[in-house]
Amino acid sequence: MPKITVNLPQDSYEIAIAPSSLAQLGNKMQKLAIGNKVLVISNPEIFKHYGEICVKSLEASGFETCTHLISAGESFKHLQSIQQVYDTALANHIERSSTLVALGGGVIGDMTGFAAATWLRGVNFVQVPTSLLAIVDASVGGKTGVNHPQGKNLIGAFYQPKLVAIDPTLLKTLPSREFRAGMAEVIKYGVIWDQDLFTKLEASDRLDSLDYVSEELLETIITRSCQAKADVVSQDEKEAGLRAILNYGHTIGHAVESLTHYKQFVHGEAVAIGMVAAGKIAVEMGLWTKEQAQRQDALIVKTGLPTEIPSELTIEDILETIKSDKKVKAGKVRFILPNSIGEVMITDQVTPEIITAALKIN
Repeated sequence: MPKITVNLPQDSYEIAIAPSSLAQLGNKMQKLAIGNKVLVISNPEIFKHYGEICVKSLEASGFETCTHLISAGESFKHLQSIQQVYDTALANHIERSSTLVALGGGVIGDMTGFAAATWLRGVNFVQVPTSLLAIVDASVGGKTGVNHPQGKNLIGAFYQPKLVAIDPTLLKTLPSREFRAGMAEVIKYGVIWDQDLFTKLEASDRLDSLDYVSEELLETIITRSCQAKADVVSQDEKEAGLRAILNYGHTIGHAVESLTHYKQFVHGEAVAIGMVAAGKIAVEMGLWTKEQAQRQDALIVKTGLPTEIPSELTIEDILETIKSDKKVKAGKVRFILPNSIGEVMITDQVTPEIITAALKIN
């Protein structure tokens, strides 16, 4: 698989994609000109599968390695967990030249990056994503952070990794639900940026499990998604404009996650619901056709993802929660809405009345 570069004015880095490459992580990191202390952060389940391979690779390359495990799940993505990372960093004398390695999915990557950004005002950071969602989206671009009780990822920083090391073979132990969740972000790239990727996904008979995805299609999914993310981030590192399109489906999706207390849906499932909602809003505003919305929704259904906002949530719940969205500017919520398959726009002209008419919930 090709190497992809995120080209930035100061902190450019490589997305290295290679099967069975976790065992070569230490060798790869040797080339980064960093210190010899490494803190590997993971969750117990991921570490059980891949921790030994990761640590052995690092130690074989001369790195002094320690570990810190965070319980799995969005409900642990908070400042108390970061405080515990700081405690481990202090106990193991993690210095400014040291490196924090995120071995895990999007939650671990976001928290590790935030800890790296804030420990000693910034230490090195390497992403080793183990879920499809983290591989194609969360590990690239330098968005780090934790949740606030009133909203998702409200506390955080832009902080780029030194390297994103992707080993697709790690997906073999990924639960099917998590694979489907990652596919939501892949579909997102098809809608916002890459029409050809979208049509390739449409041509596949099944997308609800890795078992039904060929090696060729998986390579396409990973490389084209990472390239799309790299292209957007290279043009707009800190979301001054264009990068906001990467939040397609996330405005309503984040509200659904927050209102269900991060217990009913994993992130990709909420994004899928949010994309369907955004499609309905776009149809209501005349931005794209019902037929285009149906193509998107059919692909989401094919992937086995949810499409409906839970019936127990009211439109008042949704409208109130999106007021805390990170994309709010001058008091107005900015939505990312599709014009066609492969192209979206950013608008703050979505009124509560439009949302209510489009979503048709209580």
